[in-house]
Amino acid sequence: MLSFTNLSLLIISIISFIGFQIGLWFVFKKAGERPWKTLVPVYNMWMWLKILSRPKWWMFLILFPFIGVFMFFLMIWKTIRLFGKTSYLYLLPGTFFFFLYLPWLGISKKEHYTTLEKLPKFKKSTARDWMDALIFAVAAAYILRCFLFELFAIPTSSMESSLMVGDYLAVDKVTYGARIPMTPLAIPFVHHTIPLTKFTKSYVEWVKLPYLRAPKIRSIERGNAVVFNYPDGDTVVLERQAESYNAIVREAEHYYPGKGREMVKKKYHVTARPVDKREFYVKRAIGLPGEKLEIINTQVYIDDQPIANPKRMQFRYNLVDQSGVGVNLKKMKKRKTLNINEGDILYDAFYCLQDAQVEEIEKMGIKVEKLVDEKGQYNPEVFPHDPRYHWNKDFFGPITIPKKGVTVSLNDSTVVLYSQIIHNYELHDLQVKAGQIFIDGQSVTEYTFAQDYYFMMGDNRHNSADSRFWGFVPEDHIAGRVWFVWLSLDKYKKLGEGKIRWNRMFRGCKNE
Repeated sequence: MLSFTNLSLLIISIISFIGFQIGLWFVFKKAGERPWKTLVPVYNMWMWLKILSRPKWWMFLILFPFIGVFMFFLMIWKTIRLFGKTSYLYLLPGTFFFFLYLPWLGISKKEHYTTLEKLPKFKKSTARDWMDALIFAVAAAYILRCFLFELFAIPTSSMESSLMVGDYLAVDKVTYGARIPMTPLAIPFVHHTIPLTKFTKSYVEWVKLPYLRAPKIRSIERGNAVVFNYPDGDTVVLERQAESYNAIVREAEHYYPGKGREMVKKKYHVTARPVDKREFYVKRAIGLPGEKLEIINTQVYIDDQPIANPKRMQFRYNLVDQSGVGVNLKKMKKRKTLNINEGDILYDAFYCLQDAQVEEIEKMGIKVEKLVDEKGQYNPEVFPHDPRYHWNKDFFGPITIPKKGVTVSLNDSTVVLYSQIIHNYELHDLQVKAGQIFIDGQSVTEYTFAQDYYFMMGDNRHNSADSRFWGFVPEDHIAGRVWFVWLSLDKYKKLGEGKIRWNRMFRGCKNE
């Protein structure tokens, strides 16, 4: 059954297609071409180019994925110009509402088609030249950003040392299938908040599109570095955006049982964001849909088999000398040769280190103690935040990662594992009353997932907020695959002091 949103989109799409076909039919007729040619796919674009007197090589751009969208609107713009319309008052609304304006141009006896050669010369001012160039540059860049690739910066150390603070990433959106913007009415190149404002949204939700994705080249594979919208960011405390809203509520509940959510809403500005306007995170895909995942003493197991770990994976360690006194590597000249990043020096004698660094430090006669949670030690910050599951960041699971079409049994203990999926991601009303589970008002004992989910983890395992803390990443939150680092700046150095990390330029993020 179609949802209201999907039905609305279908109706709008049908109206747009019919309007476009009617408009093009009569435009062809006025241009002296046989209207039936508008009904033949691909050939109609070729003939449309002929009517517009545009180069034949444009056809390649029209057929190129996603660039074709830009070319479509450009050709509508050019068609409107052939009817003598030069003002933005006609061009802009006519291009956006082509399914109404093209039929008007084609049917109205007052509107006359003129070939490009006979079109009166339109003398553009310098300002108009710049404005036209700006409009097309913004439109082209926006399409590239939405459908081909996008640039991101790494703000935190959760992926150290595979991806470092100060790395600027090129993210490929084609491999997993480009995601169609779900909130299309927004300021271009601005994520969720207008710059220089605290809380002003950069988008409006008058028009919402359902989750749609272009055909993918391949699926997400284990070890891929993936960029996605933060799943726990559906609701946000604007004053504390770096923190999980649900974690803030749980903290408030500790002090004000039964009133935590109400207290948070009174104290802070709380807002809900659509999927594509949530914060972007980058983590490594560790668990795939349908797999059983378990973490035993920091080692990840998939379907009871240990997986290969990233070469640059890090854990938290305590360093002490032979007398038991904490070692401060900041004061040691040897620290630079160990390649320890400033961001990995936590405080006192605590560091996030790779295996190779640990080996070198031990050769210096320093005792290195890995700080691992004990098995069975319950951490309320760890998913699913329920004392019946004595899990922590180093001993987690076993848990089965949800897969589209797979049905799971629901009871009082398992519902906490999937309640976030059912309610927040698949948008069903979920209630538990007197031991019974109700979904959309119906008593149920099982649930079938509507999309795939992934388990994401940072390579800096003891300094990463990831799926161990907020659960699974839905397929519709996936933005793209890390392609390469196009720039890397060491934020702890000043310009002129080797701030650019040349050795990291144009490198990927392989699971090695």
